[in-house]
Amino acid sequence: MSTEISSKSFKQAQKLIPGGVNSPVRAFSSVGGTPLFISEGNGAYLKDVDGNQYVDFVQSWGPLIFGHRDEDIEKAVIDAVKRGLSFGAPTQAETDLASLVVSMFDSIEKIRFVSSGTEAVMSAIRLARGFTGRDDIVKFTGCYHGHSDSLLVEAGSGAVTFGNPSSPGVPEDFTKHTLLATYNDIESVKKCFADSNDIACVIIEPIAGNMGLVPADKEFLAELRKLCDDNGTLLIFDEVMSGFRASINGAESITGTTPDIVTLGKVIGGGMPVGAFGARAEIMDKLSPDGPVYQAGTLSGNPVAMAAGLAALSKLKKNTQVLNILNKRARRLVEGMQAEADKCGIKMQVDTRGTMFGFFFNENEVKNFADACSSDAKTFASFHSGMLKEGFYFACSLYETGFISTAISDEMIEDTIKASARVFKGMKNV
Repeated sequence: MSTEISSKSFKQAQKLIPGGVNSPVRAFSSVGGTPLFISEGNGAYLKDVDGNQYVDFVQSWGPLIFGHRDEDIEKAVIDAVKRGLSFGAPTQAETDLASLVVSMFDSIEKIRFVSSGTEAVMSAIRLARGFTGRDDIVKFTGCYHGHSDSLLVEAGSGAVTFGNPSSPGVPEDFTKHTLLATYNDIESVKKCFADSNDIACVIIEPIAGNMGLVPADKEFLAELRKLCDDNGTLLIFDEVMSGFRASINGAESITGTTPDIVTLGKVIGGGMPVGAFGARAEIMDKLSPDGPVYQAGTLSGNPVAMAAGLAALSKLKKNTQVLNILNKRARRLVEGMQAEADKCGIKMQVDTRGTMFGFFFNENEVKNFADACSSDAKTFASFHSGMLKEGFYFACSLYETGFISTAISDEMIEDTIKASARVFKGMKNV
């Protein structure tokens, strides 16, 4: 497999772009080698500038539930583009997409669209603070909620990949209101409430996807809900990654716990940059122009992004069985790879939620960030490199989650498992 052109492209990019990439995890720093420069995607496949083709288990980090260049989404985008790229004014598509999302989430009565997941979470926390009149927030070590200052503390995903849980440039005054708790550990949350009577909100990924796939225990979420209720604190579910991926009706439908605010992204943009946050009307009515909590964005509700999201969610709502089918494929994939790893004496922990899947090279079950960090990073890097050579594209960090799209067939799953067997045997013999 030649990556000569990708290498040249990366060197050129490094002269003009910090690290040669516009999002840190893409640099392949934790898995070694040169990041692949992609020329096109089609269905289940990515093709790089050297002409290599890969079955794509990243799917643009989640949005592409129907794969690359889905005909319905592509047509909706082209039709929207022909009418104009941006107006800076309301369009019917915003209301139509809002209606669709509200119809699927019991906890959401009103929603506001923004342009990224980071923006959605940042705005949701401001709204929670404005609604409660409090300043402090609780987040969980290893959960990544975007790169806004008050949340870039002990974050997962790219921050961990580079060994910098916190970032220079974030003033201590911004983070002093951020209290840290341990995922799936209610006693650590109780301690936060014991330390502060000024907690506006608790924010959590109910299905963590930024320290690898680590779902929260149902009992833990139920206790978290009660703790928030007892203290007049809002509970925020960050479903930027898991929304419409783990369940068409949100994590609340599979965990039994109802949040006060939900943040969304990824799938609701169908591949275009979109984020959103929603809640019951009582909370959302505090938002400008109805209320005093200010939030704005020139490209919020962008008509092209709204068209893509509307096409994607409409298609998903008409084909609700898709998530069950894809979950069976996801489970077959990780359980098949786990069986092949076990044959070679390589310990592997696996899990799925809907169309999301995750695996750790770890002897023990992973329940929180510390557990995730105890996984074997060198084994992951070797596996990642080996699978690329076999023609299979996995996330380039062990702290990320994988995704199945409708374009990935049962045959592709079986081919992936067979390839993993060859890779594991090769790793064993090194």
